[in-house]
Amino acid sequence: MRILILGGGPAGLGAAWRLAEQGNEDWLLCEADDHFGGLSASFQDTDGFVWDFGGHVLFSHYTYFDNVMNSLLKDSGGWLVHNREAWVWMQERFVPYPLQNNIHKLPKNVYWECLNGIIDIQNQSKQTKPENFAEWVNKTFGKGLARCFFNPYNFKVWAYPLEQMGISWVGERVAPVDLKQVLHNAVFQNEDTLWGPNSTFRFPKNGGTGAIWNSLAAQLPSEKLHLNKRAVAVDIHKRVVTFSTGESETYDALLNTMPLTDFVKMAELDEPFAKPPSLKYSSTHVVGLALKGNPPEELASKCWIYFPEGSCPFYRCTVFSNYSPNNVPHGDTQWSLMFEVSESDEKRVDSSAVIEDVIQGALNTGLISDRASLDHTWYRFERKGYPTPSVNRDRNSTPLQVYLEKNGVYSRGRLGAWKYEVGNMDHSFMQGVEFVNHLIASGEELTLWYPEIVNNLHPSGRKG
Repeated sequence: MRILILGGGPAGLGAAWRLAEQGNEDWLLCEADDHFGGLSASFQDTDGFVWDFGGHVLFSHYTYFDNVMNSLLKDSGGWLVHNREAWVWMQERFVPYPLQNNIHKLPKNVYWECLNGIIDIQNQSKQTKPENFAEWVNKTFGKGLARCFFNPYNFKVWAYPLEQMGISWVGERVAPVDLKQVLHNAVFQNEDTLWGPNSTFRFPKNGGTGAIWNSLAAQLPSEKLHLNKRAVAVDIHKRVVTFSTGESETYDALLNTMPLTDFVKMAELDEPFAKPPSLKYSSTHVVGLALKGNPPEELASKCWIYFPEGSCPFYRCTVFSNYSPNNVPHGDTQWSLMFEVSESDEKRVDSSAVIEDVIQGALNTGLISDRASLDHTWYRFERKGYPTPSVNRDRNSTPLQVYLEKNGVYSRGRLGAWKYEVGNMDHSFMQGVEFVNHLIASGEELTLWYPEIVNNLHPSGRKG
């Protein structure tokens, strides 16, 4: 069986790793860009600052993935391990994440509004099943938390009204609310910060997140990895892929990791699948601020901060120099912040002004004190940054996935599968691994088809 892989991000490299591990020699990986990593790549600017495309951190639901990661980066300094310090900036203060466990840190009137909403939902004896994410938020957290945090923050993140989003993706992505725990934290003035699978994470000492995937690719047979080889057409009946160079490759099974909608546009598919399915996505603007001096005391150990309010355009800021001192050329006299701004048809962004808007937002929120500390900026835009878990997502994508598989095409990865809930690096890598296991031994693709099972296998006490 000849296997062709389109894309050198985590999913494509996961498949290549598993094929090489199994001794399979009849495969080829083709990446359109000049580097590996996909949306998990890293970049070094001309001044020597390292940047990721967004705030990636490495944690895992899989023993297999952990073992592979342990074998990497031995020639580039290895790993740094961090205890997560995530915060929310609102009401002119830092509140520990997750907010719903720490509402006692808010002003008393806001705290009472949030607590009152939580009490209201506890007193409701019977609730109807929510039909969308907006309803789910109200029924899960109450109207107070919805108004002051969840509604504005999630619109900033997803760039769509919450009524247009489904709820099947939520799972481990959103911390539940526990009234007893909320009151316990208030009485004893606790900072409850340990929720979630990424409470501890690791990060490469050198080279940013992209170093992971460069290291992995370096351990694969170089003759089977091709950069700058962009697919432009696919004939699924003849099982041939044509590339921008004019070359073509045949296959028995094709792993696609490009956005599912883009694949449909360039493939020759039968009706009713000839047109791309109706799937939503958000674009991502990443702005880096390279700064002189040292981070202020209140940022000295923080990892990232969420911003629900309108005083800034970004929804998240990563104190990127805290991930590794080598993310800046001189760790004793330089530091860096990295910001993410979402965009969609429902939330337009002026790309010509976004850098200036981010700088002003950083000033407004006190992340930087003045413009004199700014050395330079870095910017990157990705048209399809996140697949949106919209209300009809599965109804529109699953029949297409089934059709493609019947014709030897497997679409996997963050945007290939179009499932945000299994779109982390470990998920995407394992989608590639499980694709190979499925082909060679009829293995179950748990990650793609059973996200709720995979996402319950947390790092503490996972089953494999």
